Amino acid sequence: MGFLSKISSKVLLQYKQFRLFNERTLMNKFTLIALSFCTVTFANQLDGKKVFETYCWGCHHQTAVAFGPPFKTIAKKRTKAEIMAYIISPKSMYKKFGYKRSVMTQLNLNDDELDAISDYILSYKGAK
Repeated sequence: MGFLSKISSKVLLQYKQFRLFNERTLMNKFTLIALSFCTVTFANQLDGKKVFETYCWGCHHQTAVAFGPPFKTIAKKRTKAEIMAYIISPKSMYKKFGYKRSVMTQLNLNDDELDAISDYILSYKGAK
């Protein structure tokens, strides 16, 4: 019986090692798939800073006054919906916001760009 007991212990140990190896391999595969999904998902999201640098930087700065108000001032006063509405149609919104005039250019941003720049502006809400 001692001999069979040793063999079955070795077989059991080999089975456990094999199973652990397969679980780790499966977990590694799952991790790679999850990372690939996240990379593709986040790569498709626009960066608000890039939208800012493309369309807004000539008139606005993040924390300092330029031709237009800084983002930190806008973020303190406006909601995301208000920011988006003003970007979409500054000529029709300036009076509703209490401004005497608007010189902001009509930007033709797509929905992703509009969402990205609005979030970027709001990220300055607590900026000093």
